Amino acid sequence: MPDTLLTWVLLCASAFFGGAVNSIAGGGTLLTFPSLLAVLSPVAANATSTMALLPGSLAAGWGYRHQLAQSRDHLIRLWPSSFIGGLIGSLLVIRLPERVFANLVPWLLITASTLLLLQRPLSRWVGAHPHKPPTTATLIAIVIFQLLVGTYGGYFGAGIGILMLSSLAFVGIAHIHQMNAVKNVLAATINGITAIIFMLSGVIVWKYAIAMAVFAIAGGYTGARVAQKMPVNVVRAIVVVIGFGVAAYSWLGRR
Repeated sequence: MPDTLLTWVLLCASAFFGGAVNSIAGGGTLLTFPSLLAVLSPVAANATSTMALLPGSLAAGWGYRHQLAQSRDHLIRLWPSSFIGGLIGSLLVIRLPERVFANLVPWLLITASTLLLLQRPLSRWVGAHPHKPPTTATLIAIVIFQLLVGTYGGYFGAGIGILMLSSLAFVGIAHIHQMNAVKNVLAATINGITAIIFMLSGVIVWKYAIAMAVFAIAGGYTGARVAQKMPVNVVRAIVVVIGFGVAAYSWLGRR
């Protein structure tokens, strides 16, 4: 697609709605990444999408700062594996041949869409799970799992919040808002180190990233304001359909 006014409208609209979706249901990457594929290579689209949505991730972490006081120990345990995983994942994107990432795009979109589809049952399970103090073996398993989540987040990123909420139920956090606080800080860590690696590697297309970031912030603010009025299930369903649709299109395009 040529760099026309219609292109900019598409990208900025996807960023606005991506930011809104992240604040309501999660999965904003499933809107920004496919729109960027129309004008960029898969790796550049991934990097630019990550940078465009990063301010919203940082703002979410800051917004939950007051809930972090009782969760500092969990952050100390899980922050290093988040950082290292994000570093590994982003380096894999940069160092491996681009065709590897391009061939994985349909599978990554299917994975992210499936995670979003499972978000509601996972959230119900998290809320019903007894928050018992974790054993040493459980903590070790969660740290390893978080390393894998960070690696996936650095490589692609959509759906990491859902994965983290499912594991944080086992570390003994008593309140869902505290779980969201820890999740947002860890997500900001993964996305932050990933964005730095992409910046240093020169794969971000800044003219798109900056404009989309502005609209993503506006969308996130708008989404947070109207979250109580919007049918979250409808929003989630639309994003899931888009994700599976783009995955199918990507798959057929390779054949």
